[in-house]
Amino acid sequence: MNIKELTIYTSQLQAQKEFYCETLNFPLLNESSTSFSLAVGSSTLIFKYREQVTPYHIAINIPSYQDPEALAWLRKRIPVIKYEGKGLVDFVHWNARAIYFYDLDQNIVELIARKSLAIQSLDTFDHHAFLNISEVGMPTTDIEKCNRQIQQLGNLPIYDGDFNRFCALGDENGLFILIDKNKKKWFPADDEAFSSAFEIKFENDGESIAFQFLNEEVKPVPGS
Repeated sequence: MNIKELTIYTSQLQAQKEFYCETLNFPLLNESSTSFSLAVGSSTLIFKYREQVTPYHIAINIPSYQDPEALAWLRKRIPVIKYEGKGLVDFVHWNARAIYFYDLDQNIVELIARKSLAIQSLDTFDHHAFLNISEVGMPTTDIEKCNRQIQQLGNLPIYDGDFNRFCALGDENGLFILIDKNKKKWFPADDEAFSSAFEIKFENDGESIAFQFLNEEVKPVPGS
């Protein structure tokens, strides 16, 4: 699964634009009085203004063996979220290592180096190493129902987990992270999980798919 475009919401549009573009050097693609869009490798991340918002969790793939360099690069700019005193979190089961930080809306953003993808880079780590949006969190009270609604749009295999507390759908290029928000909080700092609304466009098995996640429901994007 390849995530092409993700739209999330912010109540502080200008501050978030400055954070991503000036502090983290994300390339700005477009902006208006109510939105702006960023290049995240092969993906586009769009922020739209909304007065009331709740935090998200998203992850970004980086080259498979540049996690130490990514940590050093990030620490020069912002604090990282530590787990057990460490800035690099080792996911042995997923053959990956990850770094977490908050943006200005307390969104949990993850940079993840997936060793199984074997993506090599000899370049010095910077914002050009952001490969694509690779995870979007979907907190819900009914994982099985949410999975069923997604499967009606496209056949996405279960990558890990089940319908009890945690279920990752897709593959290492793109995953929907479904959690039961009554049973699980967001790793690594046990942040409360919210069913924050978003819109997404992705490709799966050669098919282009779009939906919105709204009030714990997967629905067609209006006008699509």
